[in-house]
Amino acid sequence: MLKRLLPIVLTAIMAVWFMGQLAPPKDTDYDFSKFGKLPLVFNGRLKPMDSLARNSLLQIDEFQTLDLEPWKGPLESHETTNALPWLANVMMNPQVADDWPVFRVDNPDLIAFLKLPDRNIEQHEDGEHYSWNQIAPSLDAFDKENERVEAIESAGRSAYDRDVVKVHERMELYAQLKNAIQPEDSQNWKQELADYESLIPDGVAAVRAQQAGKKYNDQVFNAFLGELQRFDYMSQLEPPLIVPPSDSSNDWKSVGTVLLEAAKGKSIPAAVADYAGMADAFRNHDAGGFNSALADLDASLVPRFSHALARARAEVFFNQMQPFYNAMVIYVLAGLLAIVSWFNLSEALRRSAVWLIGLAFLIHTTGLIYRIVLQGRPPVTNLYSSAIFIGWGACLLGMILERFYKNGIGAVVSAGMGFVTLIIAQNLALDGDTMEMMRAVLDTNFWLATHVVAVTIGYASTFVAGFLALIYIVRGAFTRTLDKATAQSLARMIYGIVCFATLFSFVGTVLGGIWADQSWGRFWGWDPKENGALIIVLWNALILHLRWGGMIRERGLVNCAVFGNIVTSWSWFGVNMLGIGLHSYGFTEAAFKWLSLFVASQLGFIAIGLLPPRTWKSFAGKVNAQSDAHAGPSPAP
Repeated sequence: MLKRLLPIVLTAIMAVWFMGQLAPPKDTDYDFSKFGKLPLVFNGRLKPMDSLARNSLLQIDEFQTLDLEPWKGPLESHETTNALPWLANVMMNPQVADDWPVFRVDNPDLIAFLKLPDRNIEQHEDGEHYSWNQIAPSLDAFDKENERVEAIESAGRSAYDRDVVKVHERMELYAQLKNAIQPEDSQNWKQELADYESLIPDGVAAVRAQQAGKKYNDQVFNAFLGELQRFDYMSQLEPPLIVPPSDSSNDWKSVGTVLLEAAKGKSIPAAVADYAGMADAFRNHDAGGFNSALADLDASLVPRFSHALARARAEVFFNQMQPFYNAMVIYVLAGLLAIVSWFNLSEALRRSAVWLIGLAFLIHTTGLIYRIVLQGRPPVTNLYSSAIFIGWGACLLGMILERFYKNGIGAVVSAGMGFVTLIIAQNLALDGDTMEMMRAVLDTNFWLATHVVAVTIGYASTFVAGFLALIYIVRGAFTRTLDKATAQSLARMIYGIVCFATLFSFVGTVLGGIWADQSWGRFWGWDPKENGALIIVLWNALILHLRWGGMIRERGLVNCAVFGNIVTSWSWFGVNMLGIGLHSYGFTEAAFKWLSLFVASQLGFIAIGLLPPRTWKSFAGKVNAQSDAHAGPSPAP
């Protein structure tokens, strides 16, 4: 009875755990929930304040929560704070936020260049994260160092050079956030805004008089010019566009831009005054005043920007749901159960793993569909989304295998591939907004949507075949669980998946050529990414040819499938690191180390796969003939 109920109980527990993640955050005196749903435009995309906070903190700090101990500001009483309170302080109370150690700097040479202190907890320094105020004294020298590095070709930069660019980008992003609502040096922004508005008529008159060579008021002229310089600096930073359009256009603007336009006779939008009221109230720890100004701003958006508000609220819910992280956690549990089931042959554990994978796959699918709807794009638009989709496709293929074979292998494939690809996606998210606008060179049409889906399914299938091959080698070489029936079923799985991968990688490559012809005017251009896709097709076709011709048997098929992991990883990631071609976008050289380690690991598995069968634990002590029957050694592995 207990064994029959175990899958249901475990799945129900994890489902309740996931539903608990959907609960709104605990209320505070400040209505951060409403603040996070405010729409804005940044990097060409409409998004909520919540996404700006999460993406920015993740990009700067590499975490979505900030450890404030012992750097607590007057607002916070807990050891950690989430992204929204951090962003509120950066935007509206930078004097406090500038002391928080949010900038991650790991390179010791860069730490020395910026004259940052070594690890010293007593002085509130942790050796990896530093505050704006600690880095600010070296900003001028840092700007020049960044200019030097940017003049170097990407492929020729050292690890130090890459860290210079990365930290400088983080500093630029922080400066953009600090100047999104008010000038960073503002002390009483609401009053300063009112003073500027009253100064405009006399200031404009003084400027015109000065230009005409007439007598003018020096005090008014200098004060007005000083304000214009502040706002021009804000505008040049290209901060988030938080001021909604005043007409039916979609022309969102920054605060600095609308204040400069006010000097040309345009009125200052009410949203600027509402944000100013929020900033002053927040800095003065007036939660009631902050919430009141926030409510006024939100109410002003309702009539004309209901679509933007609805989109922002939907994205906030998506952020709160964290479907891919939560699915990843469940994949880990399911994979462990499936692996244990191999050793004690427990059907209850295998079924529990399958049920949990079904739950994780449902969450994974929900997140994937949610992203498609939010973006209005096909499921694959960048490397992050390709990792999400490859994991989804691999999980689906593993579930299909488990449905037919019911031996836990498909479950391990689903859980393992789901976990690995979502881990890759988590790291890719460190580069910034994962739902950014598509680049112009990738202008979408029907052929793009079909191409990326088909070719990514081909990637996923090739990886699944390789993962099955790794299971064959690990179970055969290191355990006694690879009996003859299991070895043969694994070989059949690998063969079937390679057939599937060949079909989709070929179709996806052809569709990519059609898309290229429509978008760029040529079907094929020997672009590195195109070459990589072709190599995957050719490698899968070669495996089938070798198998059909009898040149390889089980172990030869297995080793070829593992090498397919190397081919696919290079075509998926490696070509982006070349820095050439139309597809060399959205990647960092930092991934080269991990790609190299992955390739080395696959070569290591191939070396194990080439060892004589008698050296494998599953075949130890058996006669050569029986070993040959199990492993099917071939003349050419």
